[in-house]
Amino acid sequence: MNNIQNNELTWSDFTKVEMRIGTIITAEIFKEVKNPAYKMQIDFGEYGIKKTSAQITKLYTPEELIGNQVIAVINFPKKQIATMMSECLVLGGIGENKEVTLIAPERNIKNGTRIG
Repeated sequence: MNNIQNNELTWSDFTKVEMRIGTIITAEIFKEVKNPAYKMQIDFGEYGIKKTSAQITKLYTPEELIGNQVIAVINFPKKQIATMMSECLVLGGIGENKEVTLIAPERNIKNGTRIG
């Protein structure tokens, strides 16, 4: 078991993390990266459409991702990933073989809804 005491957040720290619901509107193979990944655009409602890259190719195809809702952190600084500037981080669980299972709401909810 990992010792999480050294990484404890304060409530104030946690409230700074903007985890929001968004709907994937585009997904395609990201050919320019070293590790297999998809480029995606996600609609966060009033927070706009944001671009990201995700290494989720083991369990998902681009076609099945489009229209699905996901949870993402939208207030990290932008990060250059190959030829794209990533604007958010999609959340998922990482399995034993590094396959990523996306975290999603159990039913559709308004894009931009905050997770807390």
